[in-house]
Amino acid sequence: MTLLRPDPDTTPFLLAARQLPAERIPVWFMRQAGRSLPEYKRVRGEGTILDAIADPERAAEITLQPVRRYGVDAAILFSDIVTPIWASGFGIDIAAGVGPVCERPFASPADLERLRPLDPSTDLDFQTKTVELLVAELTPLGVPLIGFAGAPFTLASYLIEGRPSRDYAKVKALMHGQPELWHRLCARLADLAITTLTAQVQAGASAIQLFDSWAGALRPEHYREFVMPHSSRIMAAMADLGIPRIHFGINTGELLSPMADVGAEVVGVDWRTPLQVARRRTGGRVALQGNLDPAIILAPRHVLDAEVQRVLDDNDGHPGHIFNLGHGVLPQSDPDQLLRVVELVHAASRVS
Repeated sequence: MTLLRPDPDTTPFLLAARQLPAERIPVWFMRQAGRSLPEYKRVRGEGTILDAIADPERAAEITLQPVRRYGVDAAILFSDIVTPIWASGFGIDIAAGVGPVCERPFASPADLERLRPLDPSTDLDFQTKTVELLVAELTPLGVPLIGFAGAPFTLASYLIEGRPSRDYAKVKALMHGQPELWHRLCARLADLAITTLTAQVQAGASAIQLFDSWAGALRPEHYREFVMPHSSRIMAAMADLGIPRIHFGINTGELLSPMADVGAEVVGVDWRTPLQVARRRTGGRVALQGNLDPAIILAPRHVLDAEVQRVLDDNDGHPGHIFNLGHGVLPQSDPDQLLRVVELVHAASRVS
């Protein structure tokens, strides 16, 4: 089956990912769908977020809501990085106000058996259907769909700690104390990511993002030894699919160079690192995505306007820039402020 996707030679987001000039600077927001939107609250339904993710019609509607409201240049699949782990039956849930939680955290080689391989036709059929519904809606609009998965370090942090962590003490203890087990775990998690991302692209996603949200907790040499080989394998598996690959993490200013070596065309930059610094550290070999502080959305309008312009000025007209926040939209964000960002970015001069 031949999939129809937005034209990569005319779509701003897909052009910027290849560091090519476009008619406008593309913009989208991580977590652009969800708790900040009143329309999301009307369709969210009962149960956990995983129940909504597993309902293709509901997940597709939630994905489309910010496209309609903001006119963003890309949609991102409404899902969660732990969805493949949940589908594998490991035993994970997403607790409201907390995040991913495991009743039985990963602790020994025996726990590897709880991470069974996935069959996308059965385990992820709901996700495939969601992507197909979205591509049918988005392609006529010229809006690409971004699929995504969690990178092994970030997923492992939830499995080992059992919940979100501030110090990743248990993760680092296992990583340094039982390196063989660590690499076996990451290999399993990389397999899940590859299966998930491949299924999303085959169903019609135009790009993928690998979230290694918490990799910034590591020293660069530890990142290279314990994380980079597994993330690189995921990116390498995506290389022949012909779509842009984005790599993102929080507080990763010191990791930008090795993250650019993982194999993505685009590296996300959080608000702590100026884009000009990030471009020097990555040697210009990747496009950059970011990097407005999400908290600025809560500031007065004149402050927001100035900060958006500061990010644009920092980029200095480079065509390899996808405007985004430095992390996800905060739940208390005013949607009108996010619309204002899109309007300001689109009104900026054509990238040259």
